[in-house]
Amino acid sequence: MTAPVTAIPADTRSTQATPLNVKLKVHPVILAGGSGTRLWPMSREQHPKQLIGLLGEDSLLQSTTRRLDGLEAGYPVTGQLVVVANEEQRFTTAEQLRTSGKPARLILEPVGRDTAPALTVAALSVAAQDEDGIMVVMPADHAVTDLDGFHAAVAVGVKHAAAGHIVTMGIVPTRAETGYGYIRIGAALAGAADEAQEESTGKIEVHQLDRFVEKPHLELAQRYIESQEYWWNSGIFIMRASTWLKAIRHFQPAIFEACEAAFAGGKADGDFFRLQRDAFSASPSNSIDYAVMEQLGNDQTAASGVVVPLQAGWSDVGSWDAIWDISDKDASQNVGRGRVMFEGANSTFAHSEGRLIACVGTQDLVVVETADAILVADKSRVQDVKKIVGRIREDGGLEAANHRKVHRPWGNYDSVDTGERFQVKRIVVKPGARLSLQMHHHRAEHWIVVRGTALVTRGEERFIVSENESAYIPLGVTHRLENPGKMPLEMIEVQSGSYLGEDDIVRFDDTYGRQ
Repeated sequence: MTAPVTAIPADTRSTQATPLNVKLKVHPVILAGGSGTRLWPMSREQHPKQLIGLLGEDSLLQSTTRRLDGLEAGYPVTGQLVVVANEEQRFTTAEQLRTSGKPARLILEPVGRDTAPALTVAALSVAAQDEDGIMVVMPADHAVTDLDGFHAAVAVGVKHAAAGHIVTMGIVPTRAETGYGYIRIGAALAGAADEAQEESTGKIEVHQLDRFVEKPHLELAQRYIESQEYWWNSGIFIMRASTWLKAIRHFQPAIFEACEAAFAGGKADGDFFRLQRDAFSASPSNSIDYAVMEQLGNDQTAASGVVVPLQAGWSDVGSWDAIWDISDKDASQNVGRGRVMFEGANSTFAHSEGRLIACVGTQDLVVVETADAILVADKSRVQDVKKIVGRIREDGGLEAANHRKVHRPWGNYDSVDTGERFQVKRIVVKPGARLSLQMHHHRAEHWIVVRGTALVTRGEERFIVSENESAYIPLGVTHRLENPGKMPLEMIEVQSGSYLGEDDIVRFDDTYGRQ
């Protein structure tokens, strides 16, 4: 390893160094636009892994919202989160944020443009209120099991970010991993932040950023491990909003200009801030790593990079073997979730959403059961699950995008059965919620209330339907379903007609702004 050097010269910093006694603010920023195709069939396009309770009752997003609770970094942490999410997942994301009890500004991406544009609009949002606010940027779909270790590393990173650096959190690798990007670390740093660092967190050796490198093949990954000069890239970054905006403007002016226009032309809409669609769509698609971090090793005009080691039980939860790796195991290294039995099995991961899974004599397998799909994979091949998702999409299969149970802002529906000219759904409407005023061209509907009370609009009529009662909605008639009660409304809907697709909906009025 190289010998320690002094702190990076001030003329390489993106902003003038700030004395540590100046009270800046720390802003939690969560990037929640991922798809998680390698965790199919649990993760789907419309309900991706950050919205799922893969490791417990809380979703990964909800766990991330609490990750900075209790952080002591020398600067106050703002109470409001900045969350950037896909427009298609806006209602579920907003509901989970409300459930977590965290106030948030939810910025909606009209189209996916990867993490660099997402971080840029987040920085613009922070800078509009606090130009030099320090952003702790966290992916919504990662796991951290040691919060004390996480806080210690973040506290060190915040101090270096306050001095004008872009900080990335690196993971000292434990194996040759081909699914992660790597960071080559430079010389160890010693500087003004160290004294305060040691007082609050103990000694954490910080390094200059030498360069980011792409995901390697296995032989190259092994050489990285042996050299001890390469760490895994955690995807967690810390920097001032002004520092990031200066860097993205310098390295990727097209991204900066598109995001600036999209933010300036955006508008508040209830719980959401909607970016201007055309302007954001014009942004090049690029990741934080490619757009800026790979450039810092060669060009420190706009900013300089610092790497802080993160020892906090981190996982990107990127595949089923990663979940197996961080889960509690039995004596034979098996992990079972839901209705699972093992008999003579070893190193097997099994997850059931309902039906019993019995694993007999299995070795190094992953088995995941949902209502509409079952995955069986060799643990060494779980990275290839995304190829299956691609094939499902090419074949027009519904299983790539949605679960059988589909979440809506008013509640959810579960497609219980389907056949030629009919479909049966179980519908749950939250208290006080209502569906859109709508009409169908190709189907009629029969509604049977099994719990709660329904307020039904049918043409010019409005009437109550109680438990064990039903209503008939003829084809072509305008209708609406509401729950006027204080308990969830549960009902069975039987559709019949020549076409039963979800796109056979003409909406006349919608509480949630859908078209």
